[in-house]
Amino acid sequence: MIFIPAPESGYNKTIMPIPCFVATLFLLCAHGLSLAEPVKDEIFLQQVATTYTHLHGLPSSDIRTVRIGSDGVVFVETAGGSAYFKDGSWISAPESIADPRIGRDEDDIREMLGLARDIPINQISRSVDGRIAVATEDGLFLVDASGVAVRAIIRDSTGRQWASQKVRGVDFDGKGRLWVATPAGAIHGTDESWTFYTGAEGLPYNDFTWVETGVDGSVWFGTTKGAIRFDGTRWQYRQGRRWLPDDRVRQIAADESGGVWIATAGGVAHIADKPMTLAAKAAYYEREIAQYIKRTPYGYVSKSYLASPGDKTAINHQPGSNDGLWTGMYGAAQAFAYAATKNPATRTRANEAFDALSFLQSVTQGGTHPAPAGYVARTILSTKATDPNIGLLEQDRRRQEMDAQWKVVEPRWPKSADGQWYWKSDTSSDELDGHYFFYALFYDLVANSETERRAVREVVASLTDHLIEHDWNLVDHTGTHTRWGVFAPDELNGNAEWIAERGLNSLSLLTYLTVAHHVTGDDKYQKHLQQLIAKHHFDINAMVPKIQFGVGSGNQSDDELAFMCFFTLLRLSQNEELVNSLRYAFHLYWRLEQPEMNPFFNFAYAAVAGDAEYRDQWGVHSLLPWSGWLADSLLTLKDFPLDRVNWAHENSHRIDIVDLQELQRVDFTAPPIKRRGARVGGKVLPVSERFLSNWNADPWQLDSGGAGNELASGTAFLLPYYMGLYLGIIEAPSESEN
Repeated sequence: MIFIPAPESGYNKTIMPIPCFVATLFLLCAHGLSLAEPVKDEIFLQQVATTYTHLHGLPSSDIRTVRIGSDGVVFVETAGGSAYFKDGSWISAPESIADPRIGRDEDDIREMLGLARDIPINQISRSVDGRIAVATEDGLFLVDASGVAVRAIIRDSTGRQWASQKVRGVDFDGKGRLWVATPAGAIHGTDESWTFYTGAEGLPYNDFTWVETGVDGSVWFGTTKGAIRFDGTRWQYRQGRRWLPDDRVRQIAADESGGVWIATAGGVAHIADKPMTLAAKAAYYEREIAQYIKRTPYGYVSKSYLASPGDKTAINHQPGSNDGLWTGMYGAAQAFAYAATKNPATRTRANEAFDALSFLQSVTQGGTHPAPAGYVARTILSTKATDPNIGLLEQDRRRQEMDAQWKVVEPRWPKSADGQWYWKSDTSSDELDGHYFFYALFYDLVANSETERRAVREVVASLTDHLIEHDWNLVDHTGTHTRWGVFAPDELNGNAEWIAERGLNSLSLLTYLTVAHHVTGDDKYQKHLQQLIAKHHFDINAMVPKIQFGVGSGNQSDDELAFMCFFTLLRLSQNEELVNSLRYAFHLYWRLEQPEMNPFFNFAYAAVAGDAEYRDQWGVHSLLPWSGWLADSLLTLKDFPLDRVNWAHENSHRIDIVDLQELQRVDFTAPPIKRRGARVGGKVLPVSERFLSNWNADPWQLDSGGAGNELASGTAFLLPYYMGLYLGIIEAPSESEN
């Protein structure tokens, strides 16, 4: 492994080596392509949805029909009248502007087909050569250019007949081929050759209402629960308020730019492709974070609350339980960004994150309820706000009835010595993982003066010394350890209550000591680490951070923490034996996470895996990432939605889902509370079809999100994107493309 020098230590003035990620990473291959050539951040099409209702000038939000005229103007019929869209505004029309052909066509076609009045016609489509296709509840009818009408008979390879009844939609594409939507699935082709799509081929849902082909060769399906786009390879499901004002699609009209207009009872949605780069997307999230997310003068980055669903004009900032963790991950993103780009703005943001996290240590000192030196608060709240302690004592006592180890803390929110802040206590290991992850990166990639490096050494040493002095526990102002701040060997190895946390907490503590030794150069931290290994087998504990039973059986919050710790420890540790064993453990862990298409997880593993091998009594094991990890990562980054509101997404009704076995339930005979599953092929749902705030969300949970009253930050995108830039996986776009 190649090494590059890190900033010199303030203790022994020696040069501390850190792995050169790029040199090791370039040895990897994916899809047969050497990563010696990074993937260029080129322009791609980002799907964006805009909703229009009566609040935007429509006569009514109840949209009955939508069509696009020959001049490209969008027309709608609503329950309150007609309107058209011009120069970005809706203009009411004095009389109906519905397509005048529709009524006449239906009468003529009924007579041509001999179709009874009580049989609904669902959709009519014409090809450029004069053919007509008619979707009815009595089947599919075709009329040739000479006016001869026939009932279509379509059979698949098994002899099963399709489209014999309940044909819900039909449309000719640009090549004159037919798309047909039926409850059995979708059909595409001509009399000579038909292709059939069901859930097994990736079709998300089949209760169709409409079919619309686009100028870009894609086809859109309207359903009773969302819209579906298919480009011949990839299926995209657009359901919920992120994409539609109402899930029941009435009609779809494709415009000349490749977008579609979708009529629903709650308004009309315009889903369009916006050309952009990953860099442009990152810049968008940075603006959103600066404007809507950052809280207090220290700029804590978590999430914000909206006064009304989806409305960002009235933001309500509230402290969270893990503001230190999320701000640490945001700061880590900025450290990677500065190292990759040398953009002064990213350095400023990284320094702000350091100030925010270090303040969580200093704010706990002094006051009426001082914590021991080095103790870290979860977050802070201005004392001008309502006292957050009101009612918490009673809540703690009720919580303790359900969780015997739950800690009753009084006060849970002490005041700072200067009286300006409440600080939240009972800090967890999650927070510490975020602090150490960020501090190590800030020290190596951002701190470029002795003053900055000294500041990092001081906070890391203070926090680590706190753990040492309190027998490897995080101890608050009550003089006892916090609910989740236990790292003591006797507890992890000897108390059955801590079996579930044994592996991850052992990994965490080894990581903390590795970081402390790296930034301070003080050998006492290395000696403590060796004692934990020699006497308490923390290295063996860390080999299995979480007990899992296969893909999707873990705890995603713990997964996120484990990947941060693995990445940090493996890149900094000088203990070759520890590195070899834990790199193999990381490989086994990553194999379980690989189907989640998580770019942060994939990049973190690839960065420290190199071309290493692991040898044991069973042979030699390659630790190279499996092919597909890079493509999955880039697809997730591109698919990441610009809309970060916690809109609800429902996917449990989909027909392209394979259920995961519910191995974590105590009662294996009971039905699962929530359906969890993967798409056909074993991968999780795309990020555009579910909601996640951070990478701690369960990607296998099919229904996700909330009421549209929260705004998540873009950190979940920024961290892997900037990490990819730094590692050389992603090459920044040229100025003309960005």
